[in-house]
Amino acid sequence: MSALIEGLFNGISIGSVLLIAALGLAIVFGLMGVINLAHGELMMLGGYTTYVVQNIFKPWGEPWFSYYILVSIPIAFIVAAIAGLILEKGVIRFLYGRPLETLLATWGVSLILRQLVRSVNWLLAICIGVFCLFFFGGMTLLSRRPDWSRIRSLIIAILLPISTAIAVITGFLLSQMPALTKAWFSARNVDVTAPVWLRGGVKVLGFQMPYARLFIIALTIICLIAVYWFLNRSTWGLRIRAVTQNRSMSSCLGIPTAKVDALTFAIGSGLAGVAGCAVSLLGSVGPNTGQNYIVDTFMVVVVGGVGNLFGTILAALGIGIINYLIASGTLALIASSTESLKPLVDILLFFATSSMAKVMVFALIISFLQVKPAGLFPQKGRTAEL
Repeated sequence: MSALIEGLFNGISIGSVLLIAALGLAIVFGLMGVINLAHGELMMLGGYTTYVVQNIFKPWGEPWFSYYILVSIPIAFIVAAIAGLILEKGVIRFLYGRPLETLLATWGVSLILRQLVRSVNWLLAICIGVFCLFFFGGMTLLSRRPDWSRIRSLIIAILLPISTAIAVITGFLLSQMPALTKAWFSARNVDVTAPVWLRGGVKVLGFQMPYARLFIIALTIICLIAVYWFLNRSTWGLRIRAVTQNRSMSSCLGIPTAKVDALTFAIGSGLAGVAGCAVSLLGSVGPNTGQNYIVDTFMVVVVGGVGNLFGTILAALGIGIINYLIASGTLALIASSTESLKPLVDILLFFATSSMAKVMVFALIISFLQVKPAGLFPQKGRTAEL
């Protein structure tokens, strides 16, 4: 019984991380119909943001260092939200209504982001800044012309090569400075040190509940309450729901659908950043961190029912618990104590690794979707017909 309770607790803590990430994906995929394969990389950005904030607070010592995690959560949300906003305005906005194209485009963005964190340094940051200054600055200044709509394409065709050339020349001139060419993160994983008050744990029924996992569960509950309140009580949340139900009618009623799309994508991306902050407390953060969670996160959204908040909660906790109970061998231990279940022990022991446990979970989900292809709580009404 003690092993079962410990397995349930650890499974809930893993499910909590999946739930925070799935909340953002449920908003983006469930409400907007966008398949965002770069969602895992937005989690990665949240983890790296936590690492950077930790390094900023570290020289200050205690007691300031103990509070860095509380500062990193909103900063990780903002960084990931800005990245998501740029992704929406630069790529996704032109692909609404074409889910396969969004899948390919965001997969390419995920590759770019992974390579970016491996090679980013001050030189690259300066070159990107120079390009943005000349290109977007020039676009902003020239957009005030009365004939802007007519000459917009021509201005872009002129500014783009000029801004690129200036950025390349700047990079070439500064490339001789070693301090600017040193990679910030490189390909290695980085470790986030938990503050003192998140170390250790509390003993319950013979096993220890780590404070870090309890903190993640509490953070998940706060995110759930915030998302529910925003979608059901705030003005912009009501606008998001209206656009989801009927975009054309919402536009006719004066709702700025373009702003709603951008806000929705930014919030979903910000929640991925918060999930990355939580992941950093469980292990090291690296360029491939997001790839470890993106498939599970999509499974949570699909199993729970696309766009259904309650279904997302049940699916995340269920997948997290089942995955941990199988991978840790807890189910095999329970089966071995019951005479009638002993024939299953060898099968459960075969799947008692993290990779093989995922295989069994995939098989269970595929079987479940054969019975309920729309998930636990399928959409109803007009939304289900679209």
